[in-house]
Amino acid sequence: MGSATVQGQLWGARAQDWAAYTEQVSLPLFGAVLDAARVTPRTRLLDAGCGAGLPALLASLRGAQVAALDASAALLAIVRQRVPAADVREGDLEGLPFDDGTFDAVTAVNSLFYAADMDAAMRELVRVLRPGGRVVVTAWGPPERCQFLAAVMPALGPLMPPPPPGASPPHPGALSQPGALAAVLKRAGLRVVQEGEVTCPFVFPNTETSWRANASAGVNQAAIAHRGEAAVRAVYADADRAHTRPDGSIRYENVFLWVAGERP
Repeated sequence: MGSATVQGQLWGARAQDWAAYTEQVSLPLFGAVLDAARVTPRTRLLDAGCGAGLPALLASLRGAQVAALDASAALLAIVRQRVPAADVREGDLEGLPFDDGTFDAVTAVNSLFYAADMDAAMRELVRVLRPGGRVVVTAWGPPERCQFLAAVMPALGPLMPPPPPGASPPHPGALSQPGALAAVLKRAGLRVVQEGEVTCPFVFPNTETSWRANASAGVNQAAIAHRGEAAVRAVYADADRAHTRPDGSIRYENVFLWVAGERP
């Protein structure tokens, strides 16, 4: 009914590389989100768009009762290994397979803007939240404060497949404008209670690791399928050269935004 079929195939293509090389660069963001969601022992938490489960693992270490949902069966297999006690389900942000009011907190870390219908997905996040519970959603900061987006997206855009008729292609920077992310929560009936930003550099030890990390992202898998791996790899090689440090490592400075809303 939503975007799960397409997104699951894309994000599951190189699931092990996503788990090994990509998720960990977002550790500062994960910690900020769990704090904003007030995750403590016995918190009933849903991580919606959970990827390979690193946020779910961190929440479980806080003592939370964790549920995790993603569109990719391959990523969810890793989540089950990392967090054996979690309630792990394959599904769609636009149609969550959970009952109304199940959770104390719901997090969506850089997943909402990949939904075919963000407002429908946001309503689902609210539906499964108990009254008084919190939803925390994140997005990229503005391109001028995200070296990764500024370096990659202009060259990557022409390599992407055209969206279906009448649809807009998912874009990592779609919610970066001031107030845009909070507006999505408000439209779903939430009371915005906190907003913040997190400095989250992407650091890779070398160009090969950078490529394996970035090639595992669904947006790049879409470009690879449309225009071939060589063309996409060339985009990242050019970007990496401009951000290579004297020791050969790659570093992109980025800022991510988060907004917390409470259900009345």
